[in-house]
Amino acid sequence: MKEAEGFHLKTYLMIACIAIFSPLGNVLLGKGMKDVGSAREWSPSALPHVLARICSSGYIWLGVASLLTFFVAYMLVLTWADYSYVQPSSSLAYAVTGILSYLLLGEVITPLRWLGIAVICVGVLVVGHTAPRTTERV
Repeated sequence: MKEAEGFHLKTYLMIACIAIFSPLGNVLLGKGMKDVGSAREWSPSALPHVLARICSSGYIWLGVASLLTFFVAYMLVLTWADYSYVQPSSSLAYAVTGILSYLLLGEVITPLRWLGIAVICVGVLVVGHTAPRTTERV
């Protein structure tokens, strides 16, 4: 029984990492690209300047690091839990996205959008009460 509890704990921890680092990385990339500005000109002479601004942005690098952390956590959790469990559970990232967009990007989140996020989170709670793995290990 202890192994099953540890299994759930590590699954929940990895899903928490997924739910935090995926939206954090995307929000940081969004903030970094807004700071870089629009690449209005696509001439070969203008692209190095835009790429230099992108590569010198701390927000971009933090976003990339967050997305790499998400990707590693996602791959790990898929080794011990079913995809049909992981994907809906990782949808908690929608709530984190709303919160981070409000706090870091200053976006206005309408009540209807918050209601939609709440509906998604209720679905995640339903999925969370099912077994993480229903297939046999090979």
